[in-house]
Amino acid sequence: MKSLLYFLLALVLFSCSKKNEPLKPDSIYNLASEWEKQDGSKITFSDFQGKVIVTTMIFTSCKTACPRLADEMRNISKMVGKVDSDVIQYVLISIDPETDTPEVMKAYMEINKFKDDEWTFIRSTEAETRELANIMAVKYKEISPIEFSHSNIISVYSKEGILAFQKEGLGNDNEALVKEIKKQLEL
Repeated sequence: MKSLLYFLLALVLFSCSKKNEPLKPDSIYNLASEWEKQDGSKITFSDFQGKVIVTTMIFTSCKTACPRLADEMRNISKMVGKVDSDVIQYVLISIDPETDTPEVMKAYMEINKFKDDEWTFIRSTEAETRELANIMAVKYKEISPIEFSHSNIISVYSKEGILAFQKEGLGNDNEALVKEIKKQLEL
């Protein structure tokens, strides 16, 4: 009985120590920036810690690439299958925070049927958005007051916030990306 008690105590201590491990320097969870979600609540990337996150940067008024990126994200989610939002988040990140208010982001989520808890749409300041884009290797440029030219990248981050996979381009095969998501979910 005593050895069982010691074993359980050791198991609890080990699981607690794993949670308190310091983040690796290249973890996206180290970002101190604050973001606003589609419901108006505030969030930081550290709030995603312990989850696999799949990200893409878009803007809601886009009529060309962004609808296709949103479709790809939805298809990737379907290929992965239903996963609890405690272990995965699909994160849409606005590159047009001035236009993409919480109300606009929320409407976009509803129109595109991103209704489950594993979907999040966020925005921040222009400076914070640029910093994140640089970290994610996403390039974007405002070409008119309502239009941006931008990279079409979908990224997968591990539960520790480390970039595990990136896919650039639209309409490409998503098999490798989905395989990486499933691998990260198993770790």
